Amino acid sequence: MALLGLLSQALVYLCFATIMGSFILAMIPEAKRPTIEVPKSALLAATSGIALFSFFPVFQILLYLVPNSGFGETLQSVLLTFEVGKAWLFTFIVSIILLLFISFFEVQANKLYASIGAALTFLLILSLGWSSHASSYNQLLGFVSDTVHFTAVTVWVGILIVISWFSKNHQSWANFLRWFTPVALVCFALTIVSGLLLMDIIVDDYTNSWPISYGQTLLLKHLLIIPLIVFAAINSLMIKKKVQIDESFNPLPWVKAESILMLLIFSVTAALGQQSPPRETEISSNNVSQLFRLVYQGQIQPNMQVQFAPNATAIMLAVVTLLFLALMIFSFIKKMPAIMTFVMGLFLVMSGYLSLMLSIQ
Repeated sequence: MALLGLLSQALVYLCFATIMGSFILAMIPEAKRPTIEVPKSALLAATSGIALFSFFPVFQILLYLVPNSGFGETLQSVLLTFEVGKAWLFTFIVSIILLLFISFFEVQANKLYASIGAALTFLLILSLGWSSHASSYNQLLGFVSDTVHFTAVTVWVGILIVISWFSKNHQSWANFLRWFTPVALVCFALTIVSGLLLMDIIVDDYTNSWPISYGQTLLLKHLLIIPLIVFAAINSLMIKKKVQIDESFNPLPWVKAESILMLLIFSVTAALGQQSPPRETEISSNNVSQLFRLVYQGQIQPNMQVQFAPNATAIMLAVVTLLFLALMIFSFIKKMPAIMTFVMGLFLVMSGYLSLMLSIQ
């Protein structure tokens, strides 16, 4: 059930990114982007996916409550009285409207239609923020922070996914980077600021949450952001110069590698959504992460406080992490395949994680 929940949440994020990216790129003049063809069937499937996969939290509640009362009565109660149920009902209605809109209008051929589609997608994002963990802790600040966070990520990732997987060529790439680079920078800044606000709402103490599953997952998400930044720098700065010098250079493999890394972050974020936030959670032998048990070298104590005392192994692994960071850039300079840089990024995350875990006493 947990795996099914993780998969459904990750697919919701992917559906949002695909739709939003398609609408945004449809509003951009063709001279400022490569030729893009997103099948209408893909947009319809993504819209349907939002309504279908976002139902899973409601389904979990139904499984818990239905044995105690009838299905019809329970469904009505969940949809009309639970915040997650009301949010999904709103999502379902807007998804149907968006589905009909995409079916009857050429949303990718008309900028006005594309802007209306983007507005409807934003309404769906508002619904997601309404039912988020952060909103349940702090209704206004949590809702705003989660909405800003997810909107920024959806715009950034959506454009990258659509441009990398649905482009027919890499023409006008320099023109594309001229407007996308500042957009990505703004989205990244909003993601960081809103992410810090969300952490403050959901997590009492960041490092002290590491022994439990939520903290472990959050740490892995943050570590994955490091190679993502390297890829973003390569794709926005180094490739821009490369394309200006050599017009035959194909940047799409590098953008695809960055989009895959972002999908990994989506999956980790989905895993966070399936776990109980660690706010006011006391560490005990019952809730410590199995991964933390495997790596941690000390003795696990109730309500333990995470303290850092780097040893020789941890320091060596930190150096290895920096080497993998350098190798990511070096592999691009030496014209290695994008997959090599991607693998170096994964090794960076692994060595960085081990370095931090082995520094804990």
